[in-house]
Amino acid sequence: MQFPFDNTYVQLPESLFSRVRPTPVKAPRLIAFNRGLAETLGIAVPDDEADLAEIFSGNRLPQGAEPLAMAYSGHQFGQFVPLLGDGRAILVGEVRDAAGQRYDIQLKGAGLTPYSRRGDGRSALGPVMREYLVSEAMAALQIPTTRALAAVATGETVVRERFLPGAVMTRVALSHIRVGTFQYVATSGDVAALKRLADYAIERLYPQLAGSEARYERFLEAVIARQASLVARWMHIGFVHGVMNTDNSSISGETIDFGPCAFLDAYHPGTVFSSIDEMGRYAFGNQPRIMLWNLTRLAEALIPLLAETQEAAIAKAEASLATFKPAFEAAFEAGVRAKLGFATPEPDDMALATEFYRLMAAGTVDFTLAFRRLADAALGELADASVRQLFAAAEGFDLWAMRWRERLAHESGGSEAAQALMRSVNPAVIPRNHRIEAVIKAAIKAGDFDPFHRLAAALADPYSVRPEFQWAEQPPKPDERVLQTFCGT
Repeated sequence: MQFPFDNTYVQLPESLFSRVRPTPVKAPRLIAFNRGLAETLGIAVPDDEADLAEIFSGNRLPQGAEPLAMAYSGHQFGQFVPLLGDGRAILVGEVRDAAGQRYDIQLKGAGLTPYSRRGDGRSALGPVMREYLVSEAMAALQIPTTRALAAVATGETVVRERFLPGAVMTRVALSHIRVGTFQYVATSGDVAALKRLADYAIERLYPQLAGSEARYERFLEAVIARQASLVARWMHIGFVHGVMNTDNSSISGETIDFGPCAFLDAYHPGTVFSSIDEMGRYAFGNQPRIMLWNLTRLAEALIPLLAETQEAAIAKAEASLATFKPAFEAAFEAGVRAKLGFATPEPDDMALATEFYRLMAAGTVDFTLAFRRLADAALGELADASVRQLFAAAEGFDLWAMRWRERLAHESGGSEAAQALMRSVNPAVIPRNHRIEAVIKAAIKAGDFDPFHRLAAALADPYSVRPEFQWAEQPPKPDERVLQTFCGT
């Protein structure tokens, strides 16, 4: 296998990382390999699955690899931890695709690093399968995200609450630099290293800003804009990240770290799945506020670079942070209008949308199913029945639907164009929590990976109508509901 490595992170100050090799595993076996992504990255792929398993377990490093674990800090549930770092992940190297875009190749679950603390450096099979499925589903849903290149069973056991089979996942990202990376350098007081990190991030992720006198201020604003757009897109599809610590907030604006993530079934803004989020800090409806909180920590870290005096730097940081709210609201409102079939904005659109959300919350209505069936109803009220039956208080929906249909009549493209728009943004298939749990259970208890591959196929084209995958569209039965998700560590 040939990787077109072009490694640059190793050129930064060595305080930012530790060189470390993956720990070999006993009996690697390939679970999944993303050949399409490999081709995009210019990776020459052998046909032998045993070779793939050796490479993507970390047993054999490709030529040109320079493995390292990254150091970073992080606010975890609001509490600052000065040193976290990659405790079970190893960055193998960087590659460029045909367009010149740079990507990190990282092994998760590859063994102990200097940042493992009391951990074992390994991943259990379940979290690897979850991240593979959800990250690839997010890409298919057109949400900025890290990607999954491979998943390998290790043939070894890891200990969590119980003994579990181990696995390694290969993650691809535009960058693994986080808000916590900047916090780590800023905490050290090394302004020269902070400047090098910022210049590196700008050149790699925001090259249009390189050389600008105000590049650090513009860099902060660019990260804010990407994250505002990202969290708005999460809200559009009912995604609950679950652990929005600053070490899980990427400078690239990608969704990263899918540990206790989940998707809404019944809509409610206060929904929490993560077992460790006892106070609901990262509840679905809190995600925009928390993203701004995280970005404020990034702004604090950049203070030494923003101006010559602290007072002037704080003023610039505050002005930059003030761009988050309007950027988020614009992105969120544009997406919600599209979800309701409105191609052109009108003043009362968000009031109409807010009422629909209120009705869903009051009736514990399935979020994904409601919007998808609403798209079917765009052609005329004969199709209202499929949406109406989701609402316990159907009269409230009837009144709302009458107003919605009056608003749709203002659209110049007609009902068919409205339906096409709605179907392009309201997925039929999402990675439903009970489906993910079912494929993990089949793999752990019976060694059966066929359900995993069937679900991956269903998630690959989430906006299309495909009769063979109708089973994947269905919400959970009461006894199938997943109420808690768990961090992989």
